[in-house]
Formats: sequence, structure tokens, C-alpha cells
Amino acid sequence: MTTDGALARLIRSSADRTAAVDAETCDLCAAPVADEHAHLYDTGPEQVRCVCGPCSVLFAEAGAGDGHYRPVPRRRVRLPRVDTALLGVPVGLVFFVPRADGTVTAQGPSPAGAMRWEVAAAAWQRLTGVCPQLATVEPDVEALLVNTVHGLDHHWIVPIDDCYRMVAVVRREWRGLSGGGRVWPSVEQFFEDLTERP
Repeated sequence: MTTDGALARLIRSSADRTAAVDAETCDLCAAPVADEHAHLYDTGPEQVRCVCGPCSVLFAEAGAGDGHYRPVPRRRVRLPRVDTALLGVPVGLVFFVPRADGTVTAQGPSPAGAMRWEVAAAAWQRLTGVCPQLATVEPDVEALLVNTVHGLDHHWIVPIDDCYRMVAVVRREWRGLSGGGRVWPSVEQFFEDLTERP
């Protein structure tokens, strides 16, 4: 075997191992998952878990697994402008998550991850009176996602995994104290790429 052949084999082997490490797997059974895959919301640590098709089916019924894992829906609905000032959160890039216990949290991205505030449940109820579609938001697994930064006007009902993807975009692109020149174009692109889904 030539040195070139051995080196090529070593490079290929290293690339294969890197691809295997980078490949996403099911958080429940470790099976490989496709790029487009289902998610479950883990109510204990309040985290989204990647799951394969068979594992997602196990938790499709309400109450399966004693409600510990809840399927994250795929629905996305673009809303007309929603006056989120009623909720008392002075942030232009934020998502609001109604919880199963009746509370509502607001979370905004930062370079360190999502910042979190409690929103008055009465204020959320007033807002759902103004925008009845918000009453359909499924607790814990859907959110009202808002971007009014730089004069934009995006208001969406989205699955919670979309919100975490948006937080990841901010963390990945943020530079320095003010965010730098990459973060806001990346956030705008994130919102441009959202599409409505039933």
C-alpha cells in the first residue's frame, strides 16, 4: 500500500467518524434521525428532545408516558399585528409560552441563551380577548413568537422548537457587546424563512 493510499484512507476514516459523531440521533433510543424529524417536549427539565418516527408515535396520545413527554406540533400561523405591549415586556424579539399550570413566560434571546420573565396571566387573557387565535396556543409546546426589531412586524404562533432555533441563531451570530453586523440580518432571514403550516 502506498503512503498516499494510507493517508487517503485515514482521512476518509476520520471524516466518517466525524460524520457519525455529528449525525443526530433519537434522544430516547439513539437511532439515527433524518434532518427533518419530530420533537418531544420533556416537561421535567423543560427541554425539547429529538426523536425518531417510532418513538414519536409512542407519545402521540395525550397522557402517554404520564404526560412527561409531549409531542411538539408542527403548526405555524402568521398573525396580524399583536399589541404585545399589553404583556409588559419591553423587548422586540421575544416569545411567549403559556404553561399547563396557567402561567405565561416571556423569553428573549441573548448571547448567553434565553432570558426569561413571568407574564401576568391576566394580561395574557386580555391579549387573547383581542386576538382570539392566541387562545388556541397549546401550552408548553407552542408559543407566540414576535420580532419588532428594526421596524419589523412579525407575529407568529409557532412550535416551541422554532423558538429555540431562533435563540440558537442569536447565540451563534452574536459578536461583541452590541451583537455585531451578522446577528440582525440572520434573525431577519430566520423570520423570512418561516412558512405557514396547518
